[in-house]
Amino acid sequence: MKLWQKNKASLKEVEHFTVGNDREMDLYLAAFDVLGSLAHTTMLESVGLLTKEELIVLKEELQNIYHQIKRGDFTLQDDVEDIHSQVELLLTKKLGDVGKKIHSARSRNDQVLVDIKLFLRNELEELVNEIQPFFQLLIQQSEKYKNALLPGYTHLQLAMPSSFGLWFGAYAESLVDDVITLQSAYKIVNKNPLGSAAGYGSSFPINRKLTTQLLGFEELNYNVVYAQMGRGKTERITAQALANVADTLAKLSMDMCLYLNQNFDFVSFPTELTTGSSIMPHKKNPDVFELIRSKCNAIKALPNEIMMMTTNLPSGYHRDLQLLKEHLFPAFQTLKDCLQMATLMLSNISVKENILTDDKYKYAFSVEEVNKLVLQGMPFRDAYKKVGLDIESGKFAYTTTILHTHEGSIGNLCNDKIEIAMHHIIALFQFEKVNIAIENLIH
Repeated sequence: MKLWQKNKASLKEVEHFTVGNDREMDLYLAAFDVLGSLAHTTMLESVGLLTKEELIVLKEELQNIYHQIKRGDFTLQDDVEDIHSQVELLLTKKLGDVGKKIHSARSRNDQVLVDIKLFLRNELEELVNEIQPFFQLLIQQSEKYKNALLPGYTHLQLAMPSSFGLWFGAYAESLVDDVITLQSAYKIVNKNPLGSAAGYGSSFPINRKLTTQLLGFEELNYNVVYAQMGRGKTERITAQALANVADTLAKLSMDMCLYLNQNFDFVSFPTELTTGSSIMPHKKNPDVFELIRSKCNAIKALPNEIMMMTTNLPSGYHRDLQLLKEHLFPAFQTLKDCLQMATLMLSNISVKENILTDDKYKYAFSVEEVNKLVLQGMPFRDAYKKVGLDIESGKFAYTTTILHTHEGSIGNLCNDKIEIAMHHIIALFQFEKVNIAIENLIH
């Protein structure tokens, strides 16, 4: 069944090619399509395009379909083109002509637009909720291991003393900036495109502010042409925010692969969290971190993929946009899975003690010795030269005692400030307002 079909059907080859994976992707949107229809029908009644009696039966049946979807009992019939058609078909079968009225004053263009925005908004909330326990774990481990020193590297060469407190805390603060970009994406997503119809508005006296309120959107996409132009742009902005989180996880995973290597030997994990070799009985491979790294690097490519797929598109709707779903939608679950596995791994990490007492790391303390001379009154450049000459002549002497007190250093991690920053940005999402609006629609 196609809402747009008149007398002639498309050639089967054309239909197969143009449908592609649309039906599979539409299942991601099913519940959100019903939410959009609940708001839209309420608005139609408010402007006289539905009677109160018609609205009552439509809302009841739409809520039934919504709960059916949530239970996992919902499917697209083989002969039904998309989720919009399936919902309208179910309503029409149950309610007759009343079911045919729900498409008044909208197009599949703004219908799928609102579905996508509701889906992205929900997924961003779930992602932020998944980040929070991982963030707290990083803070917790930072405090636990704040006195455990490890070598710091630049150019992958031994540089200066670091600590596991610094290491864990660095990734915690990285997530704060990542969540800031998620919040920015959320602000773009949380605008209502419903009522833009095919991209040029409607001659019906619709009330777009009402649907905005009912769906818990913060604001409207006011200009109906821009509402359509925002498709592709919204996905790209969201993908970039996901890519930022993925970048943090990929870098962390690479560190872990290095630190678990026997030549570093900084950390270990329980055997059951690593994998073995079919030929080498001693192997404990960091497969989890390798897969997190690869999956997250793939997500980092998403913004560019979406950018290229939407390159040179003029204003208005184009079928190219349909393909964006296949790239973006599954990425949310992949990223959430990676966060869950990183949480599992770092919850069970063992950190090696006294790493920097090994003589091979002695030059990590060269800057400390330079600074000691400066504090005694020697000009920095002279102190630098003296320590350098001592190293070259084999006379370098050092102690492993360090005293770093400034903000964000080994001795002053400022984890409390990092936590405050995270709590502040999460509060800006105002998830509760959205969830209350949705609850009101479905009950």
